[in-house]
Amino acid sequence: MITCTKASAELGEALGGTSAVARTWLLIEQPGPWGAKALRASRLDPAVGSELDRLAEGTGVRVALIRRPGPHPDPHRPTRHRVLIAHTAPRDPWVRAAELTDPGELTALDFAALGAGAHGGFGAPYQGPPLGLVCTNGKRDRCCAVYGRPLADELAASGGNAVWEITHLGGHRFAPTMLVLPHGYTYGRMDGHHAKNVLAAAASGRMVLDGCRGRSAWERPGQAAELAIRRLTGEEAADTLTVERTEAGGPGGWTVRVAHIDGRRWQVAVAERASLPPRPESCDAALGTPSVMEVTGIEGPVI
Repeated sequence: MITCTKASAELGEALGGTSAVARTWLLIEQPGPWGAKALRASRLDPAVGSELDRLAEGTGVRVALIRRPGPHPDPHRPTRHRVLIAHTAPRDPWVRAAELTDPGELTALDFAALGAGAHGGFGAPYQGPPLGLVCTNGKRDRCCAVYGRPLADELAASGGNAVWEITHLGGHRFAPTMLVLPHGYTYGRMDGHHAKNVLAAAASGRMVLDGCRGRSAWERPGQAAELAIRRLTGEEAADTLTVERTEAGGPGGWTVRVAHIDGRRWQVAVAERASLPPRPESCDAALGTPSVMEVTGIEGPVI
Protein backbone atom coordinates (compact mmCIF):
# COMPACT_ATOMS: atom_id res chain seq x y z
CA MET A 1 0.00 0.00 0.00
CA ILE A 2 1.37 3.42 -0.96
CA THR A 3 1.86 5.80 1.94
CA CYS A 4 0.28 9.25 2.01
CA THR A 5 3.75 10.82 1.96
CA LYS A 6 4.86 8.90 -1.10
CA ALA A 7 1.61 9.61 -2.95
CA SER A 8 1.84 13.34 -2.26
CA ALA A 9 5.47 13.54 -3.36
CA GLU A 10 4.91 11.51 -6.53
CA LEU A 11 1.98 13.74 -7.51
CA GLY A 12 4.06 16.86 -6.89
CA GLU A 13 1.56 18.34 -4.45
CA ALA A 14 2.46 21.94 -3.65
CA LEU A 15 3.60 22.74 -0.10
CA GLY A 16 2.82 26.46 -0.01
CA GLY A 17 -0.22 27.52 1.96
CA THR A 18 -0.54 24.28 3.95
CA SER A 19 0.81 25.28 7.38
CA ALA A 20 -1.21 24.78 10.52
CA VAL A 21 -2.66 28.16 11.55
CA ALA A 22 -1.53 29.55 14.91
CA ARG A 23 -0.52 33.05 15.88
CA THR A 24 0.69 31.61 19.19
CA TRP A 25 1.85 28.10 20.10
CA LEU A 26 1.46 26.67 23.61
CA LEU A 27 3.81 23.69 23.86
CA ILE A 28 3.83 21.39 26.91
CA GLU A 29 6.51 18.81 27.56
CA GLN A 30 4.93 15.41 28.12
CA PRO A 31 7.20 12.35 28.02
CA GLY A 32 5.94 8.84 27.44
CA PRO A 33 3.61 7.61 24.68
CA TRP A 34 1.16 9.78 22.77
CA GLY A 35 -2.18 8.76 21.31
CA ALA A 36 -3.75 10.10 18.13
CA LYS A 37 -5.52 12.83 20.11
CA ALA A 38 -2.53 13.45 22.33
CA LEU A 39 -4.00 16.14 24.60
CA ARG A 40 -6.49 13.54 25.79
CA ALA A 41 -4.43 10.40 25.16
CA SER A 42 -1.09 10.68 26.92
CA ARG A 43 0.20 10.88 30.48
CA LEU A 44 -1.11 14.45 30.58
CA ASP A 45 -4.31 14.56 32.64
CA PRO A 46 -7.01 14.21 29.94
CA ALA A 47 -9.28 16.64 31.78
CA VAL A 48 -6.51 19.26 31.63
CA GLY A 49 -5.86 18.51 27.96
CA SER A 50 -9.53 18.86 27.09
CA GLU A 51 -9.81 22.13 28.99
CA LEU A 52 -6.74 23.61 27.30
CA ASP A 53 -8.16 22.61 23.92
CA ARG A 54 -11.46 24.31 24.81
CA LEU A 55 -9.81 27.47 26.11
CA ALA A 56 -7.67 27.82 22.97
CA GLU A 57 -10.58 27.55 20.53
CA GLY A 58 -11.00 30.71 18.48
CA THR A 59 -8.13 32.58 20.18
CA GLY A 60 -5.34 32.01 17.68
CA VAL A 61 -3.53 29.74 20.17
CA ARG A 62 -2.66 26.16 19.21
CA VAL A 63 -1.82 23.69 21.98
CA ALA A 64 0.50 20.73 21.41
CA LEU A 65 2.66 18.34 23.40
CA ILE A 66 6.41 18.08 22.96
CA ARG A 67 9.11 15.68 24.14
CA ARG A 68 12.81 15.18 23.65
CA PRO A 69 13.92 13.01 20.71
CA GLY A 70 14.98 9.47 21.44
CA PRO A 71 13.40 6.60 23.39
CA HIS A 72 10.19 7.48 25.19
CA PRO A 73 9.93 5.45 28.38
CA ASP A 74 6.82 6.10 30.42
CA PRO A 75 8.05 7.41 33.80
CA HIS A 76 4.75 6.61 35.63
CA ARG A 77 5.64 9.28 38.16
CA PRO A 78 5.25 13.04 38.54
CA THR A 79 7.69 15.08 36.52
CA ARG A 80 8.40 18.71 35.78
CA HIS A 81 7.14 19.90 32.43
CA ARG A 82 8.98 22.37 30.24
CA VAL A 83 6.45 24.82 28.75
CA LEU A 84 7.14 27.03 25.75
CA ILE A 85 4.82 29.76 24.49
CA ALA A 86 5.72 31.30 21.13
CA HIS A 87 4.05 34.20 19.34
CA THR A 88 4.81 34.14 15.62
CA ALA A 89 3.54 37.45 14.17
CA PRO A 90 6.40 39.30 12.41
CA ARG A 91 6.16 42.64 14.23
CA ASP A 92 7.08 41.11 17.59
CA PRO A 93 7.79 37.36 17.61
CA TRP A 94 8.80 35.97 20.98
CA VAL A 95 9.27 32.75 22.93
CA ARG A 96 8.75 32.44 26.69
CA ALA A 97 9.78 29.39 28.72
CA ALA A 98 8.89 27.98 32.13
CA GLU A 99 8.86 24.73 34.08
CA LEU A 100 5.75 23.51 35.88
CA THR A 101 4.97 20.53 38.05
CA ASP A 102 1.26 20.79 37.30
CA PRO A 103 0.24 21.64 33.70
CA GLY A 104 -3.23 22.34 35.08
CA GLU A 105 -1.87 25.76 36.05
CA LEU A 106 -1.93 26.65 32.35
CA THR A 107 -5.73 26.74 32.36
CA ALA A 108 -5.46 30.07 34.21
CA LEU A 109 -3.74 31.74 31.23
CA ASP A 110 -5.51 34.44 29.25
CA PHE A 111 -5.73 32.69 25.90
CA ALA A 112 -7.22 35.64 24.03
CA ALA A 113 -4.31 37.81 25.18
CA LEU A 114 -1.77 35.14 24.20
CA GLY A 115 -3.28 34.91 20.73
CA ALA A 116 -2.99 38.69 20.41
CA GLY A 117 0.69 38.60 21.40
CA ALA A 118 0.55 39.55 25.10
CA HIS A 119 2.33 37.00 27.30
CA GLY A 120 1.34 38.58 30.61
CA GLY A 121 4.75 37.95 32.13
CA PHE A 122 4.57 34.16 31.75
CA GLY A 123 7.90 32.47 32.44
CA ALA A 124 11.04 34.13 31.15
CA PRO A 125 12.36 34.98 27.68
CA TYR A 126 13.73 31.89 25.96
CA GLN A 127 17.49 32.15 25.62
CA GLY A 128 18.84 29.87 22.94
CA PRO A 129 18.96 29.09 19.24
CA PRO A 130 15.82 28.80 17.10
CA LEU A 131 13.63 25.86 18.05
CA GLY A 132 13.02 23.02 15.62
CA LEU A 133 9.93 20.91 16.33
CA VAL A 134 9.47 17.77 14.25
CA CYS A 135 6.14 15.94 14.10
CA THR A 136 6.69 12.31 15.17
CA ASN A 137 3.27 11.11 16.34
CA GLY A 138 2.92 7.72 14.68
CA LYS A 139 -0.42 7.10 16.39
CA ARG A 140 -1.85 9.96 14.35
CA ASP A 141 -0.19 8.86 11.11
CA ARG A 142 2.58 6.33 10.69
CA CYS A 143 4.46 8.53 8.19
CA CYS A 144 5.14 11.00 10.99
CA ALA A 145 6.95 8.29 12.95
CA VAL A 146 8.67 6.60 10.02
CA TYR A 147 10.04 9.84 8.57
CA GLY A 148 9.88 12.24 11.50
CA ARG A 149 11.69 10.33 14.23
CA PRO A 150 14.92 9.77 12.26
CA LEU A 151 14.98 13.48 11.38
CA ALA A 152 14.42 14.52 14.99
CA ASP A 153 17.19 12.17 16.15
CA GLU A 154 19.61 13.52 13.53
CA LEU A 155 18.88 17.13 14.41
CA ALA A 156 19.14 16.46 18.14
CA ALA A 157 22.55 14.89 17.64
CA SER A 158 23.81 18.18 16.21
CA GLY A 159 21.38 20.74 17.66
CA GLY A 160 21.07 19.71 21.28
CA ASN A 161 18.23 21.07 23.38
CA ALA A 162 16.78 23.28 20.62
CA VAL A 163 15.15 20.25 18.98
CA TRP A 164 11.88 18.66 20.10
CA GLU A 165 9.34 16.16 18.90
CA ILE A 166 5.79 17.52 18.60
CA THR A 167 2.39 15.83 18.47
CA HIS A 168 0.80 17.42 15.41
CA LEU A 169 1.63 19.98 12.72
CA GLY A 170 -1.00 18.97 10.17
CA GLY A 171 -0.20 17.64 6.71
CA HIS A 172 0.92 14.07 7.48
CA ARG A 173 1.42 13.58 3.74
CA PHE A 174 4.29 16.11 3.80
CA ALA A 175 6.29 14.18 6.42
CA PRO A 176 8.76 14.80 7.82
CA THR A 177 7.36 18.18 8.85
CA MET A 178 9.05 20.77 11.05
CA LEU A 179 7.99 23.98 12.79
CA VAL A 180 10.66 26.63 13.39
CA LEU A 181 10.21 29.12 16.23
CA PRO A 182 10.05 32.01 16.92
CA HIS A 183 9.10 32.94 13.36
CA GLY A 184 6.56 30.15 12.93
CA TYR A 185 7.50 28.93 9.46
CA THR A 186 6.67 25.28 8.87
CA TYR A 187 8.39 22.95 6.42
CA GLY A 188 7.65 19.67 4.71
CA ARG A 189 9.52 16.81 3.00
CA MET A 190 12.62 17.66 4.99
CA ASP A 191 15.91 15.85 5.19
CA GLY A 192 18.62 16.38 7.74
CA HIS A 193 20.83 18.59 5.58
CA HIS A 194 18.00 20.88 4.56
CA ALA A 195 16.55 21.07 8.07
CA LYS A 196 19.94 22.11 9.46
CA ASN A 197 20.17 24.84 6.81
CA VAL A 198 16.69 26.07 7.76
CA LEU A 199 17.64 26.28 11.44
CA ALA A 200 20.93 28.00 10.63
CA ALA A 201 19.07 30.58 8.53
CA ALA A 202 16.59 31.18 11.34
CA ALA A 203 19.49 31.88 13.71
CA SER A 204 20.37 34.87 11.53
CA GLY A 205 16.78 36.04 11.20
CA ARG A 206 16.14 34.53 7.79
CA MET A 207 13.72 31.98 6.39
CA VAL A 208 14.33 29.44 3.61
CA LEU A 209 11.77 29.33 0.82
CA ASP A 210 12.51 25.80 -0.39
CA GLY A 211 10.20 23.33 1.33
CA CYS A 212 8.31 26.07 3.22
CA ARG A 213 4.60 25.47 3.84
CA GLY A 214 3.93 28.96 5.20
CA ARG A 215 4.03 31.10 8.33
CA SER A 216 1.58 29.86 10.92
CA ALA A 217 0.53 33.40 11.91
CA TRP A 218 -1.46 33.71 8.66
CA GLU A 219 -4.53 31.92 7.37
CA ARG A 220 -3.82 29.70 4.39
CA PRO A 221 -4.49 32.32 1.64
CA GLY A 222 -2.13 34.70 3.44
CA GLN A 223 0.53 32.00 3.70
CA ALA A 224 0.42 31.41 -0.05
CA ALA A 225 0.46 35.14 -0.81
CA GLU A 226 3.46 35.85 1.42
CA LEU A 227 5.46 33.02 -0.11
CA ALA A 228 4.59 34.28 -3.61
CA ILE A 229 5.98 37.74 -2.78
CA ARG A 230 9.13 36.13 -1.42
CA ARG A 231 9.58 34.25 -4.69
CA LEU A 232 8.99 37.45 -6.64
CA THR A 233 11.39 39.62 -4.64
CA GLY A 234 13.94 37.14 -3.30
CA GLU A 235 13.30 38.47 0.22
CA GLU A 236 14.74 36.16 2.89
CA ALA A 237 14.54 38.22 6.09
CA ALA A 238 11.93 36.50 8.25
CA ASP A 239 10.14 39.52 9.69
CA THR A 240 9.99 41.94 6.75
CA LEU A 241 6.62 40.87 5.29
CA THR A 242 3.20 41.17 6.89
CA VAL A 243 -0.20 40.02 5.67
CA GLU A 244 -2.21 43.17 6.33
CA ARG A 245 -5.60 42.16 5.01
CA THR A 246 -7.37 39.17 3.46
CA GLU A 247 -10.69 39.78 1.70
CA ALA A 248 -12.99 37.17 0.23
CA GLY A 249 -13.47 37.71 -3.50
CA GLY A 250 -16.13 35.17 -4.38
CA PRO A 251 -16.37 31.40 -3.86
CA GLY A 252 -12.92 30.00 -3.17
CA GLY A 253 -11.08 33.24 -3.85
CA TRP A 254 -9.33 35.98 -1.86
CA THR A 255 -7.42 39.20 -2.33
CA VAL A 256 -4.50 39.42 0.09
CA ARG A 257 -2.53 42.59 0.79
CA VAL A 258 1.10 41.89 1.68
CA ALA A 259 3.24 44.71 3.06
CA HIS A 260 7.01 45.04 3.24
CA ILE A 261 8.63 46.84 6.15
CA ASP A 262 10.04 49.35 3.63
CA GLY A 263 6.54 50.49 2.65
CA ARG A 264 5.96 48.48 -0.52
CA ARG A 265 2.60 46.70 -0.84
CA TRP A 266 1.25 44.06 -3.17
CA GLN A 267 -2.26 42.81 -3.90
CA VAL A 268 -2.19 39.05 -4.36
CA ALA A 269 -5.09 37.07 -5.81
CA VAL A 270 -5.39 33.58 -4.32
CA ALA A 271 -7.79 30.82 -5.40
CA GLU A 272 -8.59 27.53 -3.73
CA ARG A 273 -8.66 24.42 -5.90
CA ALA A 274 -8.84 20.69 -5.31
CA SER A 275 -5.75 18.52 -5.69
CA LEU A 276 -6.32 15.99 -8.45
CA PRO A 277 -6.17 13.08 -8.90
CA PRO A 278 -7.48 11.97 -5.48
CA ARG A 279 -4.87 10.85 -2.98
CA PRO A 280 -4.80 9.78 0.70
CA GLU A 281 -4.45 12.71 3.09
CA SER A 282 -3.47 10.21 5.79
CA CYS A 283 -2.26 6.65 5.44
CA ASP A 284 -5.46 5.10 6.79
CA ALA A 285 -7.88 7.58 5.20
CA ALA A 286 -9.96 7.21 2.06
CA LEU A 287 -8.80 8.98 -1.08
CA GLY A 288 -9.52 12.69 -0.96
CA THR A 289 -8.87 15.95 -2.79
CA PRO A 290 -7.11 18.28 -0.33
CA SER A 291 -7.36 21.95 -1.19
CA VAL A 292 -4.48 23.89 -2.68
CA MET A 293 -3.96 27.65 -2.41
CA GLU A 294 -3.01 28.87 -5.88
CA VAL A 295 -1.73 32.39 -6.53
CA THR A 296 -3.44 33.62 -9.69
CA GLY A 297 -2.22 37.22 -9.88
CA ILE A 298 0.00 39.83 -8.27
CA GLU A 299 -0.40 43.63 -8.51
CA GLY A 300 2.27 46.02 -7.32
CA PRO A 301 4.39 46.94 -5.62
CA VAL A 302 2.97 50.32 -4.68
CA ILE A 303 4.12 52.62 -1.91
